[in-house]
Amino acid sequence: MTQHQSLPPRTTAADRPGRRRSLVHAALAVTTAAGLGITAAGVAGATGTGAAATTPTCSVSGLSASFGQQLAGGMNHQGVVLKLKNVGARTCLLRGYPGLGLENGTHRTLHSTTHWGDTWYAKSPAKSTLSLAPGRSAEAVVAWTHANTGTSDAVHAAYLQVTPLAATSHKTLKFPQWVDHGDLHVTALAYRIPVNG
Repeated sequence: MTQHQSLPPRTTAADRPGRRRSLVHAALAVTTAAGLGITAAGVAGATGTGAAATTPTCSVSGLSASFGQQLAGGMNHQGVVLKLKNVGARTCLLRGYPGLGLENGTHRTLHSTTHWGDTWYAKSPAKSTLSLAPGRSAEAVVAWTHANTGTSDAVHAAYLQVTPLAATSHKTLKFPQWVDHGDLHVTALAYRIPVNG
């Protein structure tokens, strides 16, 4: 009687379970890498390689704050052009409206409300991102009314706090003014804002 011995099916390197898993993993890795390559290319295309992708927001320490033209008018209106200058060593970005606040002579914060938009002296420009090279300035127009001590809720300030957008600290300027109700109006920042008055 002839006995027939069953032999296991012949396997190649590609048929071995460990090898199959390696090939599958390799294929997935290639597919994933290709997908990531496409994604990275898409992101690069979306953000661009221009300065905006790498230029930082202006820091408080990299800016100086000062007052420019003083503005006066009837009906107790008063205002001033606020200037923020890049005193750092590299270009930085500013956008939107500066934050404002009032302090008394001992630098205690006083009640105030800042209103963004048009002022008595100037129409607010649209918000835009400003690129400030070292030495370049941006400006905003600040306005308020003052009836001095004739208004019971007028705020007698000694200093003005100026906070760039997204900053957590501020610049302080001397500001010996009466401000009715503590209400300050300010335009968006721009390279130059035409004023009347």
